[in-house]
Amino acid sequence: MITKTTFASRPARRAQTRPSGQTQLPSRDRFHHRQSPGKAPHDSFPAAAPLLPSIISKGKLRIIPLGGLEEVGRNMTMLEYENDIIIIDMGLQFPEENMPGIDYIIPNIAYLMPRRKNIRGVIITHAHYDHIGGIPHIMPRLGKHITLFGTDITLAIINKRQEDFHETSGSLKTRELTNNTRLKLGVFECTFFGVSHNVPGSIGVIIKTPAGIVVHTGDFKIDLKSDIAGRTEIEKIKALGEKNVLALMSDSTNAREPGHQFSENEIKTELEIIIAKSKGRLIIGTFASLLGRLQQIVQLAERHKKKVVIEGRSMRSNVEIARQLGYMKFEKNTIIPVQEIKDYPPHKVIILATGAQGESNAVLMRIVNKEHKFLRIQPGDTVVFSSSVIPGNERSVQYLTDKLYRDGAEVINYKMLDIHAGGHAKQEDLKLMITLVKPKYLIPIEGNHSFLRIHGKIAQETGFPQDKIIIADNGQIIESADKNELVLTKEFAPANYVFVDGLGVGDVEEIVLRDRQMLAGDGMFVIIVVVDSQTGKVRGSPDIISRGFVYLRESKDLLHEARGRIRRSIEETTEKMHPLNLAYVKDKIREQIGQFLFLKTQRRPMVLPVIIEV
Repeated sequence: MITKTTFASRPARRAQTRPSGQTQLPSRDRFHHRQSPGKAPHDSFPAAAPLLPSIISKGKLRIIPLGGLEEVGRNMTMLEYENDIIIIDMGLQFPEENMPGIDYIIPNIAYLMPRRKNIRGVIITHAHYDHIGGIPHIMPRLGKHITLFGTDITLAIINKRQEDFHETSGSLKTRELTNNTRLKLGVFECTFFGVSHNVPGSIGVIIKTPAGIVVHTGDFKIDLKSDIAGRTEIEKIKALGEKNVLALMSDSTNAREPGHQFSENEIKTELEIIIAKSKGRLIIGTFASLLGRLQQIVQLAERHKKKVVIEGRSMRSNVEIARQLGYMKFEKNTIIPVQEIKDYPPHKVIILATGAQGESNAVLMRIVNKEHKFLRIQPGDTVVFSSSVIPGNERSVQYLTDKLYRDGAEVINYKMLDIHAGGHAKQEDLKLMITLVKPKYLIPIEGNHSFLRIHGKIAQETGFPQDKIIIADNGQIIESADKNELVLTKEFAPANYVFVDGLGVGDVEEIVLRDRQMLAGDGMFVIIVVVDSQTGKVRGSPDIISRGFVYLRESKDLLHEARGRIRRSIEETTEKMHPLNLAYVKDKIREQIGQFLFLKTQRRPMVLPVIIEV
């Protein structure tokens, strides 16, 4: 679902998707999710012995979601039959607001590490970050012998992003597929069907296994009126209803939304009215990967004889890839550099820009903050948000909207007009998918737990039996039993968080996050003190550095008392200590000064003692 694409080795921070007001870190169980003793920590990709038997029982199929079943993002599912494994998608999840400094989260592959030789291939359903974002970090660890399969535009976007990770990740072994490709990957026979989403080249996967047929929809919506962002191959989907499908793994991202998803044709009608009537510059903010929407806007610009400026590195890159592959078609002189915008009347210019979610470093925010080299908001400009607000981004989007109005622009968003069609099926579309495929089991995927539950209730409204709806958690193993039967086991593969922080993968632990949260909340209080190694006496006056806690010039009495307590604490602790145990001394300072500062200020800064022996 993630439709923001940033080609950078360290993605720009974005507003988080966690509801406001939740500041506690996840419990330890959240980081060490339902794992038995001897589990691998969340922050590594261990190659040690797996938690479960290295070879599954003969004749058994295992379906293991390693991510995407408790969140929107981090999508990755594996299917295992005896000595053969295939993987579908390898995505990232953006961090929650209580994870300071974390760039994103990727799936845990501890279960796969000792089974790497059994992996027959990785299939990517489409080119959104929640489905491709983990590739640069995971594929090198699984092995360069593994082939990654995807449609032409999916592989092009993956390979373009790979350039930013070339030193650490290297090149990938890839193979292009189409909707008509047939793949034999060990015992698995894979075929594909096209789906509408909001990036071209999106596919669903049909996996014929010895235990039965499993269908994975990927992200989809059913749009029979427009194929500008992928064509729904409805006849292929209907044909599945005659094949005794064992399980349908179906997208749940929009399961909360009633009705049918909008068609891109309906959005095009609304956009054309806006483009035709605009009397000043038109600035349209949307996701860089919404290539179908971008194509519509460029086509409408040509129809109304307007020029288009594309601003945002990721958006320019995606448009160029789509143009080269034939997914976007336009006259060369339709797109102009931003520097030439002054050569045209305002009503003849459309600016396509990233940053509709209020991201701090994206184009729209740089424009309103007057940080963009060429663009400023002018009275008469109309700004269109052609995307819905991702939950958690409301505050930053509101700030952006207020700034736009303050500078004299008019703002149009999806709540005013139907100018955004989501890329995911709503309730009636989900019902239609179930009715057409006629699976024996439904496995809702791709969404928070509540989304999966709602998807299950929707299925029951069609008459689907409740006992054939399997709602799993990340890592929970679904296994074949008797012929044409699946069971949700109580066994779990490791599926807890693996954090990516800069160039580090999995080297940030829960305690590090807690330290970062403490620093962000109450600051730090650094104590630098010189101690005589023979007598344990303090030499001179302790130096104190405060960052984010108190302003030193206005807290002289507090600091004077703190220095006295530091001196007494050290000298009382070292009085009969020979030789000096500095680690113990630091702990005593940290404890006693921490208590003192809390009593005085009701704040708990991180106390960092530095002792210099002389």
